[in-house]
Amino acid sequence: MGILSTALRAVTWWNGQTLNTQLFTWRKGVRVGEDAEGNVYYRNEADSRRWVIFNGEAEASRVSPEWHGWLHHTWDRPPTEMPVAKKPWEQAHQPNLTGTAAAYVPAGSLRRADPAERRDYEAWTPD
Repeated sequence: MGILSTALRAVTWWNGQTLNTQLFTWRKGVRVGEDAEGNVYYRNEADSRRWVIFNGEAEASRVSPEWHGWLHHTWDRPPTEMPVAKKPWEQAHQPNLTGTAAAYVPAGSLRRADPAERRDYEAWTPD
């Protein structure tokens, strides 16, 4: 690990864990499991605190519903011990795509690539 990446970890929280979080996790953390995105979940010995170390950008919508319930003490056992039953109509978890190229763009939006799809807009011109 280079000096620059170590310095960035000391002052940023959005690209993974900070140095303080890493030290706390090393001293007090008990690894509970990992999700499909590579996020790792921890708890302390007394199970009074639970946290996640993100694999990449720290974005809360990247936590699946199963792990979200465990993190917020909705249920006591993590999905690694007691998997949550899925309904046949449930869709796979998808993180928030706002601000990305895959975000929802309604018809008529200026973000649409095809001008033919933007025919419902008529710019005002002073006559």
